[in-house]
Amino acid sequence: MHPSSPKRSSIRPSRLPGDCLPEARLPGAPVLRAPLLRTALLSLAALALLAGALVPTAALAQAHTDVPAAGAEAAVQSMDYFFPEGTTFDEAIPSPEEFLGYPIGTHHTRHDRIVAYMEELARLSDRASYQSIGRSIEHRELPVLTVTTPANHGRLDAIRETHLQALDPANDPIPASDRPVVVHLGYGVHGNETSSSEVAMLKAYWLVAGQGAEVERYLEEGIWHIEPVLNPDGRDRHTNWANMHKADPFVADPLDREHNEVWPGGRTNHYWFDLNRDWLPLQDPSSRARIDFHHQWMPNVVTDYHEMGTNSTYFFEPTKPVGSWNPLLPEELYDDITLRFADDWAASLDELGSLYFTKEVFDNTYPGYGSTYPNFLGGLGLVFEQASARGHIQESTHHGVITFAYAIRNQLRTSMATVRTAVDEKERMLEYQRDFFTGGLEEAAALDEQAWVFGSTVDHTLNRAFLDLLLRHRLEVWELAETVEAGGRTFEAGQAWVVPTSQPHSRLVRSIFETTDTYADSVFYDASTWTMSLAYGI
Repeated sequence: MHPSSPKRSSIRPSRLPGDCLPEARLPGAPVLRAPLLRTALLSLAALALLAGALVPTAALAQAHTDVPAAGAEAAVQSMDYFFPEGTTFDEAIPSPEEFLGYPIGTHHTRHDRIVAYMEELARLSDRASYQSIGRSIEHRELPVLTVTTPANHGRLDAIRETHLQALDPANDPIPASDRPVVVHLGYGVHGNETSSSEVAMLKAYWLVAGQGAEVERYLEEGIWHIEPVLNPDGRDRHTNWANMHKADPFVADPLDREHNEVWPGGRTNHYWFDLNRDWLPLQDPSSRARIDFHHQWMPNVVTDYHEMGTNSTYFFEPTKPVGSWNPLLPEELYDDITLRFADDWAASLDELGSLYFTKEVFDNTYPGYGSTYPNFLGGLGLVFEQASARGHIQESTHHGVITFAYAIRNQLRTSMATVRTAVDEKERMLEYQRDFFTGGLEEAAALDEQAWVFGSTVDHTLNRAFLDLLLRHRLEVWELAETVEAGGRTFEAGQAWVVPTSQPHSRLVRSIFETTDTYADSVFYDASTWTMSLAYGI
């Protein structure tokens, strides 16, 4: 996810120009690093000739792999590897492996194949419906698969309307027990953090084809929006790289070309912009489409799945305490609600024996993160970070070797745990969201600033651009009816606009207009200021 993720070990030498060959290993022999490979192979050939025979092809093939047999086998796993023991599925629904034609974790799946699988699930099952909410800059679809019971699908619009009405403090409360929780499961905003979108297919398969009372309860009590690829342009760049440079068998050497993308890599979008900083500025069309979908549904829980350095383990929230919390948000979100989910994530990884950490490194301060913006809609945004194989298998300090399949399994298990906890905590999440908007109005009423006014008499393009941003965030904006003096400036009627602080999205208004110059910690993850009015020169 982040540029400051742990780097690979400094023990390894820097790559020399032209040095892109994998390390070599013969059975029982020491590892031969790439700078010695040509010499080693020539020496092997010379010895073979002296012995009166050429080196067999099979032996040369062995010499080009650094993956022990056990490691190679670990990279190829059946579907049983990913799901808890005893999980059963409807045989009429194809698994990702059956649909794609290869085991999950042995090949990076292109975006168009992920879309095709989601469409197939919707075609075969009355639990699922498919929609494209927009297109990327390179015209790839932005898919969302919605999964719930057939009965819920039949009244989906009514469920959405009731959900939105329940958030309005002006309306009478609607019992939370009568409503499903709304969850947006998002994967892959960084294109080269690829385990996430493979997880999305497994997760969709589990919810669509899973059998038993447990899954049926989740479908009855929840509306599950699965967005498998948030950054399709970046994903396909990395997918092509990983697939075209993988070897058979796989190469685990961190210096191998498969694990080292050329610049700019697949992390960013078409213009090499980080989409996980774009939830507030909304510069990319996929970000605009996504924000529009979120405001249509106002989800209670939003997941944001990432990968980090190969030599790390697994991170889940809470983020770093206090210093990483946004001061405009209720503290109970961080020190109570998140902890309820964290207990279940920990249990799911303990069951696998996977290492993890929490309350370190990552933060929730900047509203433009995918794990922070949902908090301003009264939901719970959640970031997950899995140590990456950055390919199919790679040496790792904590894992010996880490496989693509292993990373996928960890991410799947925490994703499944999120479903379970979201349903268990359904009433709490629905009530918190209503209280969030009620509390925001109460806080706004006590502020000195009851409204913000902006507008330029000479730069109408700037006016339109900033006004467009506010409206995309569904803020209440009024055209100024008469000329006023404010802040030492004159704002003219018809050429200026007013944004009241007392409105449903009051905390988002404050985040866009207020300046922050006091902090609980002197160390920042990256963004330390985000006043959008100043970014627009207003």
